[in-house]
Amino acid sequence: MKKAVVLLSGGMDSAVTLFYAKKKGYKTYCLIFDYAQRHKKEISFAKKIAGISHSEYFVLKIKLPWKGSSLLDKKIPIPKDRILDSGKIDIPPTYVPARNTIFISFALSFAEAIGAKVIFIGANEIDFSGYPDCRPRYFKKYNELLREATKTKGIRIEAPLLNKTKKEIVCLGRKLDVPLGLTWSCYKGGKSPCNRCDACRLRTKGFQK
Repeated sequence: MKKAVVLLSGGMDSAVTLFYAKKKGYKTYCLIFDYAQRHKKEISFAKKIAGISHSEYFVLKIKLPWKGSSLLDKKIPIPKDRILDSGKIDIPPTYVPARNTIFISFALSFAEAIGAKVIFIGANEIDFSGYPDCRPRYFKKYNELLREATKTKGIRIEAPLLNKTKKEIVCLGRKLDVPLGLTWSCYKGGKSPCNRCDACRLRTKGFQK
């Protein structure tokens, strides 16, 4: 059976991406990151989702001691009630410097080690916070790099949700029987979602529409 590595955060987009990969016939291996994120709570949700999907998973603990993000540094406030317009949006302090580049690099090593040819990531550039590493040009360039980076040839990144709205992602999740109620999006990681950070508001937007 063909194998795939799935970057699984515990959020809605990555969960839908995991079930999408399963639907495409891949044996899925999930890579979950503990990078001292403020919303570390998402890790337990990711484990549950991986288990429900019958996927083997690994939790990789890494340190980013230089911080540089409100998701890593509690002294930097998480923005509330921002205007979310993908055409004009500024990159918020929740951006973690080069996070996707770091995560995909680990996933690439994992994929080559187990003989997987695809790395799935739940990135989205329609209803998103404006992160530069969630854009089509970024993944195009990274795939070009992958052709030169490893002994194993043919490994590629796929971002099936890249051009979907949150509404379309919710609809796809329901179609794939994703347990959306077992996903966590809130950046604050409190007892319940704050409903004011970008992640909460984008998630709510998807369900409302």
